[in-house]
Amino acid sequence: MIEHKIENNEVILIGKVISDVKFSHKVYGEGFYSFDLQIPRLSDSYDVLPITISERLLPSYGNIQGKILELHGQLRSYNQYSEGKNRLILTVFCLEMQEVSVGELSKSKNHIYLNGYICKKPIYRTTPFGREITDLHLAVNRAYHKSDYIPCITWGRTARFSESLLVGDHIQVWGRIQSRVYQKKLETGETVVKTAYEISINKLDVVTEDNEQVEMIEQEQQEIKEEQNYII
Repeated sequence: MIEHKIENNEVILIGKVISDVKFSHKVYGEGFYSFDLQIPRLSDSYDVLPITISERLLPSYGNIQGKILELHGQLRSYNQYSEGKNRLILTVFCLEMQEVSVGELSKSKNHIYLNGYICKKPIYRTTPFGREITDLHLAVNRAYHKSDYIPCITWGRTARFSESLLVGDHIQVWGRIQSRVYQKKLETGETVVKTAYEISINKLDVVTEDNEQVEMIEQEQQEIKEEQNYII
């Protein structure tokens, strides 16, 4: 089992590598690569998440396509200039990983913990099916005076509570990273398929300045099961 210290931003995944490993970029002489990891949900669907990994972690694994991996890391964000505007890109930055048996896939392990601050006004909405959702954006600090900006969604009674949160409020959240495929119509009339990534929250704490946790909202298990089978 991988041991990893909990920080402001921690991700634990077990999934199957379903793509080739491709070169991504280089920083201070260190190369970084990317691949896609498929994680089953409790339902019959799954999430496909982009993974970024240092070249220093790859040599001992050789070709990892098709392998089942347990991965610990952080969810990172960066801006990419595309189509005349900046686009927020999310990726799971791998810090440690190990190969595990195929039986581990049945655990549907997709966990994330974030400790950050509300950086945009929460937006409450309802879906055509009557589900209540609040969109949150968190700023999560990391080393070297950088921050990651991460979109999150809350459901049901947690959504009603989250609507009242203010920009600057300090919160901790637990949940999973979900991928959502959608269609976007371009100015040319062409329709393209894109994928969005966000945190589906199942537990939320509001933290005071002295770090005393003063509110805890946990969704009932039925709400979580419904959300895992629901597509926005």
